[in-house]
Amino acid sequence: MSVDVTGVGRDTLVRPIQTFSKKYVAVFLLALAGVGVWLFFYVQQLEHGLIVTHLGDWGSGGGVPWGLYIGAFIWWVGIAHGGIILSAAVRLLGMDDYQPVARMAELLTIAALTCAGLYILIHVGRPDRLVTSVLPAWPTRVQWSPLVWDVTVITAYFVLTATYLLLTIRYDVHRLRDRLPDRFEPLYKALLVGYSEKEDAVVERMVWWLAFAIIIMAPLLLHGGVIPWLFALLPSMAGWAGGVQGPSFLSIALTSAVSGIIIVAAAFRYAYDWEELIPVQVFYGLSKWLGFFGLIFLWLQLQQVITGIFAAPTTLQHATEVKISTPIYWVAIGLVVAAELYVFAAALKSSLFSIPRIVAVSLLVLVGTLIEKTLFVVEGLQHAHFQLYDGVPGAYVPSPVELSSLVGAVGIVVLFFLAVSKVIPVVELHAIEDDHEEVSE
Repeated sequence: MSVDVTGVGRDTLVRPIQTFSKKYVAVFLLALAGVGVWLFFYVQQLEHGLIVTHLGDWGSGGGVPWGLYIGAFIWWVGIAHGGIILSAAVRLLGMDDYQPVARMAELLTIAALTCAGLYILIHVGRPDRLVTSVLPAWPTRVQWSPLVWDVTVITAYFVLTATYLLLTIRYDVHRLRDRLPDRFEPLYKALLVGYSEKEDAVVERMVWWLAFAIIIMAPLLLHGGVIPWLFALLPSMAGWAGGVQGPSFLSIALTSAVSGIIIVAAAFRYAYDWEELIPVQVFYGLSKWLGFFGLIFLWLQLQQVITGIFAAPTTLQHATEVKISTPIYWVAIGLVVAAELYVFAAALKSSLFSIPRIVAVSLLVLVGTLIEKTLFVVEGLQHAHFQLYDGVPGAYVPSPVELSSLVGAVGIVVLFFLAVSKVIPVVELHAIEDDHEEVSE
């Protein structure tokens, strides 16, 4: 695939900043309404406690203590990690064809990490517990507590991504300053503190090394490391333990991230007539990556099912049998399979490919991976090795309070992109330049 957007003018990049439409207002109000719906339910949780959810403690109300909140947390972290991995790969591997969507991937990482942090906040019950319990315990409990590990990983990754993004924004803001609105002058001055064009070559090398660090950290410490280790290293949870969790988490992260990038890029392309800036070939290439990562995800799911039903320990076999007898699990797998079939059919016959279709397929993938991650969390808890709570009644189905959090989180992501797109270019200036190393003398 070869994509040339170097003929696109700088005015095209700042079109979202310079234009304001009724559609923008409508989407803004719709996203705000979604956040409002979540806040309405969340206030009830603050008033009455986690009892308003369908979460329960073993031995009392039955069910499970972790549910959609933790499943969605893992899902958002996966999207965040996958997004910055893809952006880093563009720079590290010289994948210039995908440069028009690289910054969108970075912004998606920031937004997704924000939502992941939000799910930690709402899952602990009272928000003040993060200040009174988590932060004071960090120095001595970080090596023991999954919650403290989560906070540590998210914070570290947020700082790393923000630094990565800031370094590339300075280049663009300096060269596009005459096209940017004066009302944000204090912000632009803050972004450009100490800036000199002589730093561009140095920054380019710094960003390359940051990208290299991200690629290395992803399988070792991030969504291929710390997050899955929090589950895989618990032998008492039959559905969690096992070395396959690292690759499985990473494959889901990359699959979900590509889907998210496709949706975001398609939305901007449609809203601002960016057909020339983000040509259809970019989406066609992303669809192939989606098919590749999705295929790895399905293969790893097969590995887990096969090892769970063939001569497996009794508890693992039971957990696996419950999984494959759960209709919603097959709905999740079916959505990803349907996406795979379309992607490979479009690869064989390009006339089948269209941007609306790949956006629809991406939505299916995101729903499927969210369901799978939530089931992973719930089933690991429901079918533990220990027998202490055998016979305790209780089942888990996500409550309206928990479901409303998804509406609110999506609303937050949409509001984030709407706000950012009015302040800075969401596509790098490098995407339309012939020479990425251009430095003014």
